[in-house]
Amino acid sequence: MNCTATVRKVGDLAIVDLKGTFTIPDASGIIRGTLAGALESGSHNILLNLAQVEYMDSAAGIGELVSSYTSAVRLGARLKLLRAGKNIHHVLHLLRLDTIFEFHDDEGAAIESFRGRRAGAAAEPPGGSRSESQL
Repeated sequence: MNCTATVRKVGDLAIVDLKGTFTIPDASGIIRGTLAGALESGSHNILLNLAQVEYMDSAAGIGELVSSYTSAVRLGARLKLLRAGKNIHHVLHLLRLDTIFEFHDDEGAAIESFRGRRAGAAAEPPGGSRSESQL
């Protein structure tokens, strides 16, 4: 397997560090399973670090991001992305998922972005409110 997902805690925040190539043969269920574990352990603030992700296919990568985001929102949690590479960000933009996910390039700023609002508090995206049906 050429991909990994590790979780580290910073206070009540779970940071999931992904590494490698996320494709169906090697990574099916890794993102979704890791985030489900973080949610089950009580983490309602999750930062998904994509800095060391080389590639994500549509199912084991992008599809699992969307599935994980939906699960997090349903449970009143917040999921944000850290250091999404140019290619991943481009794909998310093409799919208009950049209007759903909150992106950060700096880990400290990303951690700080979780403070001030409790998990489950709705964040209003630029340009107005959104509903879960937009996914």
